[in-house]
Amino acid sequence: MDALPAAWPLTPTKFLLDGPTAALECIATSPGEHPARIAVICHPHSLHGGSLDNKVVVMLERSLRELGIGCIRFNFRGVGASGGSYDHGLGEGEDLAAVVALARRWSPSAELVLAGFSFGTFVSARMADTLDAKLLISVAPAVTRFDFAGIARPRCRWVVLQGESDEVVDPAQVFAYLAQLQPAVELLRFADTGHFFHGKLVQLRERLVAVLRGEPDPGPA
Repeated sequence: MDALPAAWPLTPTKFLLDGPTAALECIATSPGEHPARIAVICHPHSLHGGSLDNKVVVMLERSLRELGIGCIRFNFRGVGASGGSYDHGLGEGEDLAAVVALARRWSPSAELVLAGFSFGTFVSARMADTLDAKLLISVAPAVTRFDFAGIARPRCRWVVLQGESDEVVDPAQVFAYLAQLQPAVELLRFADTGHFFHGKLVQLRERLVAVLRGEPDPGPA
């Protein structure tokens, strides 16, 4: 474990950050010393094997770095080397805020991107307005497992990636929830794709990068 960096590291660097209740394990990296955009990425459920090493989380980081975005992925409280214990998404929102504060200390004027997978989508969506995110990316939002109905639609641009064969979160309920949101979210549907995007991670990156670049969506994977 390295010491807390004083600025964006240009190679992946693991360190501990003082969190709201205990240390938080983080990995940060940036394509440049002064990124115009910064991203913090939230992992899936802490009690079901979710961590900063999750393959979807790592692919989100790779996708965002490809776009020149400085990235931090981290372990919520009680996961890996992060202290504390699971708090149903509430304390985890405080953890996210602490990591965002670090990213902003390194890049005070950069625009914030929040990204999450599964449980991480609930934490990031709940905190998006509070943290003044400019872009929210949600992979397989856990709308059937957490109180998304109690969250006001974040004001920022919102891109959602959802598999049509999700075995953990009912895709029909995800699509129904998204359909009633205004302004509309940008939905990327993935045919024959389960919750963990097995065999579809490359397509996830390709489609997400294209859409964020303002290019045409390459199409269903």
